[in-house]
Amino acid sequence: MSWVLIHGGAHGAWCWEPLRPLLTGEVLAVDLPGRGRRPGDLDKLETDDWAAAVVEDIESAGLERVLLVGHSLAGITMPRVAERIPDRIAHMIFVSCCIPDEGTTVMQALTPGMREIETSTREAGERALDPDVARAMFCNDMDEAQTRFVLEHLVPEAPGPMHEPVRLAGLRQAIPRTYIKLLRDASLAPSLQDRFIRNAGPDCAVRTLDVGHNAMVSAPAALGAILEEIRAAT
Repeated sequence: MSWVLIHGGAHGAWCWEPLRPLLTGEVLAVDLPGRGRRPGDLDKLETDDWAAAVVEDIESAGLERVLLVGHSLAGITMPRVAERIPDRIAHMIFVSCCIPDEGTTVMQALTPGMREIETSTREAGERALDPDVARAMFCNDMDEAQTRFVLEHLVPEAPGPMHEPVRLAGLRQAIPRTYIKLLRDASLAPSLQDRFIRNAGPDCAVRTLDVGHNAMVSAPAALGAILEEIRAAT
């Protein structure tokens, strides 16, 4: 089995760099359209474009069985990947993922404070998060070197997927899944993650880590240990 890692909003494949060496076997970190090796028109991108990119990378690499790991906003991409290639997915692992109710949007699922940040950023004509806001959201448990790594790599995000109705049909596939709940998450509060866990399905296992939102940067060893346990049991 191979690892396929899907980043969240304002991130890219770069965010998995601290974790990759700790995982056993082949590791594929995907750049979703609009960043990294996949530039794209941010104003035209949709969630289906993100899912298609993940499927394209998996098929191009010839990966037959994968452990699909997503972080944060990847919670809206992973169900659509599962719709398209369910037979290739051995396990889905949601790392503090946003999984809104069927037919609602990410913006509707977020807390009022998070909605205000997204709205004010867009209305100001900005594409990227203010560094102070990003530090508070992503880096509350990081040392200065980890914080610099994140802040120096953040990218502008496509607005469309934040406002699209979510489609969760792929979660009806009989694919084992685990949600990793992050207890010090300043972007998606633990109580909000509980709601997303319910949306992941009744058979979703839950693991916890006492870290902030970007566990793959602030606590790669702890996250890697959980992922390797899941791999061994799959």
